[in-house]
Formats: sequence, C-alpha cells, structure tokens
Amino acid sequence: MKLSTRLLRWYDKEGRNLPWRHTKDPYRILVSEVMLQQTQVERVLLYYKEWIRRFPNWRVLAYAARADVLRAWAGLGYNRRAVMLHELAYKMFDRTFCTPTSVRDWGQLKGVGSYTARAVALFSGQEVDLPIDTNIRRILGRLLLNRFYATPRSDPEIRKSAQALLDSTSRPADLVQALFDLAASVCTKRPNCDMCPLKDVCPAARAFLEGRVRTPRLTTRQSNERVRPGKKHPDRIYRGRILKMIRESTHGMTCEQIVRSNILYATIGDRDWVEQMLHRMEKDGLIRRKGGRYIL
Repeated sequence: MKLSTRLLRWYDKEGRNLPWRHTKDPYRILVSEVMLQQTQVERVLLYYKEWIRRFPNWRVLAYAARADVLRAWAGLGYNRRAVMLHELAYKMFDRTFCTPTSVRDWGQLKGVGSYTARAVALFSGQEVDLPIDTNIRRILGRLLLNRFYATPRSDPEIRKSAQALLDSTSRPADLVQALFDLAASVCTKRPNCDMCPLKDVCPAARAFLEGRVRTPRLTTRQSNERVRPGKKHPDRIYRGRILKMIRESTHGMTCEQIVRSNILYATIGDRDWVEQMLHRMEKDGLIRRKGGRYIL
C-alpha cells in the first residue's frame, strides 16, 4: 500500500474536523492561517467562526471599521495580525491589484510569509507546494530522511523528498493535513511510535521504539522583543494591555491616564516609555489620537 494511501486512510478516521478544512476559499484559509500563527488550535476555534460570521469575505472586511476589526480580534493577541488582514482586504479591491493565484503571488503580499503563502495556495487548490512548519519538519525529517530532530537547514531536502509523496495522490492538501495531525498527536517530540500507522515504514521508528534516541533538552529561543529595563514582560504584553484598556474605554484614554493605570505598573518616570509605545501603536494602525485622547 502506498504511503500516501496509508496516511489518508488514517486521516479519514482520525483527522481533526476543523472548519477551515471544509472550504477552498483563499480568504477563509488565509484568516485561519493568520489566526494560527503562534496560537493554539483550540483558541483559534473560539474566534474563527465568529470572525467569518462578521466578516465573511474580503469586501465585508474591507468596509469594516478598523476599531470593529480590532474588537473582533480582542483576546487572540498579536493584534497587528488583524491590521494586516484589514489592510490586505483594502488591497483586494484596488483596481490595479491582481488577485493572488500562486505561491509567488501570495508571498509578495505584506505580512504573508513563505509558509503561509504555500499553505493558502495548497489548501485553496491553486498550487501544490509543501508548507513546512515545525510539525511537518519533524515528521517528514523522520519519515523521509531518518533524522530524529530535523532543523530548518533540512527544509530544502525535505521539500524535494516530499514531492514524490505529494505527486502520488489526488488529495495533496488532505495529505498535508494528515501529516499535521499525525505530527501533533503521535509523532511528537517524544513520539508514540506504537500508535503510528507508519511505524513499519518509518526508518526512525525502530530507534525510538528501542529507546536508542536521546531526546534533546528544551531550549529557550533568544527573544529579540523589546523589553524595558526593570519590567517583567516585553513591550508586546504592555501594548496589549494598553489596547485592551483603550478598547474598553468609552471616550478613549489620555497618556496620563494610561501611565497612572495599574495595568502597566508604571511610574511617572515611565511616561516616555508609554509615549513611545503609543507612538508605535499609532504607526502600526492600532490606535489614533483624537483631541488629546487615544482611541481605536
């Protein structure tokens, strides 16, 4: 039995039933991919359906007020993702703009990276090109390259080796979804090879089953986020708190009110820091100043 057939049989029985897997609409797929960036699936499920109900297509999103878009995103974090989607909706109705139909087209859009471009093109049926994230890298590194813990350096080799697998089925998008689900539930950092439908064909499985693989220690990636000396969290966290406070205010907030609020644990000496964050939030399109107050 072909490897792709095994994967798809497993997926048809065990795959996750996620709403964005029941559409070929590039808009809805892009929304799901952007929401899933640095956010767990369970949390995205709480927001995705409501977002699609409120903004079912590019046109509705384009005509929505930025404040309403940010309110709909509230709680997902990384609010610039919502701004990116809103700005992209405007672009879709620019008469000089051609609707994306390929990985190359999607990848040229602001805020759409290599992985997302490939995912949208694949899952919307535009172009078959493997999107590689941590899960795909891990499972295909083991299955195709016999590398227990592949690194991003292996991505070109993984993509090349996976092409035959993708070409072997009429359901390449479902095949990639199957790999996502198998990696998330079985082929984890410490894999449960006994439960894997591919254990007899995976070159790495035997070593794992015999306990011959040393699991690398968790490493903390060096953060490049902006952190003010003496503050517990990066600025991103405080920006989120500021946005929440402005969003929930009736008439907006002054800088002084924000400085004196308890959510930042700020002092009068932090005023310059708060002003800098507010300036960056204005630049990012999250807030604007009106009559000395900041509003969405």
